[in-house]
Amino acid sequence: MQIHIISLNVPYPANYGGVIDIFYKIKSLHEAGVQIHLHCFDYGRGNQPELEKYCNNVTYHQRKTGFSNSLSQKPFIVKSRNDNHLLELLLTTDYPILFEGLHTTLYLDHPLLKNRIKIVRAHNVEHEYYRLLAEQERTLFKRYYFKKEASKLARFESILRQSNAIAAISPNDYRYFNEKYGKTFLLPPFHSNSGITSTIGLSDFALYHGDLSVRENIESALFLIRIFKSKDVKIIFAGKNPSKEIVKSMKGHPNLILIQNPSEMEILKLRKTAQVHLLPTFQPTGIKLKLIASLFEGRHCLVNSAMIKGTGLETLCHLANTPEEFENKTRKLMMLPFEDKDLIIRKEILTKNFNNTRNAQIFVDELNLLKQIIS
Repeated sequence: MQIHIISLNVPYPANYGGVIDIFYKIKSLHEAGVQIHLHCFDYGRGNQPELEKYCNNVTYHQRKTGFSNSLSQKPFIVKSRNDNHLLELLLTTDYPILFEGLHTTLYLDHPLLKNRIKIVRAHNVEHEYYRLLAEQERTLFKRYYFKKEASKLARFESILRQSNAIAAISPNDYRYFNEKYGKTFLLPPFHSNSGITSTIGLSDFALYHGDLSVRENIESALFLIRIFKSKDVKIIFAGKNPSKEIVKSMKGHPNLILIQNPSEMEILKLRKTAQVHLLPTFQPTGIKLKLIASLFEGRHCLVNSAMIKGTGLETLCHLANTPEEFENKTRKLMMLPFEDKDLIIRKEILTKNFNNTRNAQIFVDELNLLKQIIS
């Protein structure tokens, strides 16, 4: 079996949500015997030889981020991924095409691809994601951009009717897309974990980690800082390029520790040794890969409803929504050893639903079914 995969970004290094799912999907499909022709839209990552280990060939297409593309009726995230050479390459074979994200679907309704098998991986409900970004954004220009993009994405989403199938990333998203377009199947996120590596015991700190330059994560970090800044609970914040807001808010509070731009080994050690993973979010779309990583590698996970609702992971996490609940439950969990019984429950759920090998086979089976239907 051979397929084309169109990636919204160069999927290596696999160090943030979207590309983590794409990279480990590529790796798992390769291990399942699928031959992959990968097309990447590049806007700064450059060529990555690591991808050649898993793909028959890799081509790079420059993303066109000039201002004129923001004036289009099409969403900027779609219009800026416009390359006629990509279409030419897709037309050299009749292999099925996997479009990674609504971002890559500019050619989904192209007449020359009418008879091809086309699957869209929905990473989340994009217009809802951008609407929430607009609500969180503090600068006027960015707020306007996100609102405008959300409106364009809501209109553009109907292009999904031109696909043969939609691969939803979470049960919540599955319900949304299946009710609206039908032909949807659940394909849980692919990730770096091959097994549960959480350790039993206790430690003396709670952890929040993520890209600390992204608005979604900035808001979550500031929420936690406001809760714990005058308390006696040790909280470590670790991640890329922390914003000035985060740095300023933590000053003068010795219990709040900032680790800037940790290496992969450092972040892995922090995830494994933290007593509590603090996982609030104000973006209830898709599924957060940091939650998956924390459950596979860490101890107690304290989440809010927006993080966990509709993921199928509710029984593995502790729930808090208000600042008072986050403080009180963090204090309790800091004193509660992580035990063998916790590991057993995690293994039952995670190894069944978030197994890369199993999920690669789900994708292959769906592709074979589509081939039978179309032929």
